[in-house]
Amino acid sequence: MSLAAPVSAPSRAAQFYALTKPRVVQLIVFCALIGMVLAIPGWPALDQWVLIAVACVGIWLVAGAAAAFNCLVEKGIDARMKRTAWRPTAKGQLSDAQALGFSTLLCAAGSALLYAWVNPLTMWLTLATFVGYAVVYTLILKPLTPQNIVIGGASGAMPPVLGWAAVTGQVTPESLILFLIIFLWTPPHFWALALYRVEDYRQAGLPMLPVTHGNEFTRLQVFLYTLVLFAGCLLPFVFGMSSWLYLVAAVALGLGFCFYGFRLWRNYSDALARKTFRFSLIHLSFLFAALLVDHYLF
Repeated sequence: MSLAAPVSAPSRAAQFYALTKPRVVQLIVFCALIGMVLAIPGWPALDQWVLIAVACVGIWLVAGAAAAFNCLVEKGIDARMKRTAWRPTAKGQLSDAQALGFSTLLCAAGSALLYAWVNPLTMWLTLATFVGYAVVYTLILKPLTPQNIVIGGASGAMPPVLGWAAVTGQVTPESLILFLIIFLWTPPHFWALALYRVEDYRQAGLPMLPVTHGNEFTRLQVFLYTLVLFAGCLLPFVFGMSSWLYLVAAVALGLGFCFYGFRLWRNYSDALARKTFRFSLIHLSFLFAALLVDHYLF
């Protein structure tokens, strides 16, 4: 007789929450928040803090809606991949109608909040980002082309633009520089993951670069993108958005990412690919944090 305790299923609320891909959405909101505070000279006033809080909630709701829709559309693919097989839609814990209804509710609530309490431009840009990720990337690009991450990365790079538009009502060159940084960061970030998860993607039938072009070609692309990203991360200093403090952080983080990319190219291992993927997260988080500290100290 087994004495092992039965494993209880997550609560319904936890299942719906899991659909929103919380860690991904947290990074999205963080990048949007950076765009908001950088767009405001000096320390935000009370009414601006209220606007920032409302905008963060609205962006979180729409981003969560896009994630839930992605889980619905890719439930079959998720079920074939170890990394995603736990998702409630992949396991059949939530029905298609439940996932679609939840996604629709979040998107409608977030869009209404942004339109009424922030500004129409932010609402339309956020809704366009939803369509870009949930429809263009998920339904069209991801299953059809190994350049899915490059082209689809435009949606993932939008959060700082959304944040900037939320407090200024416009899209400026500064916000587009932040967009460019995330756009260039996305391919080496995801391809590092795809390198050590290549069998998952092959089994799922997705044309990720390591599947279609092989390990060596992908490793070279990761390294080349880290070099281009290094240059892109210098633009805030060149454009006058930041001072020497950010520059030092950008150079240090950029060299670190390039070092990982070079090592990955010349001497591959799954363990190193994992380390490169993890460092990419550190790179983006610390880079934007450095922009924030620099903004308030200088």
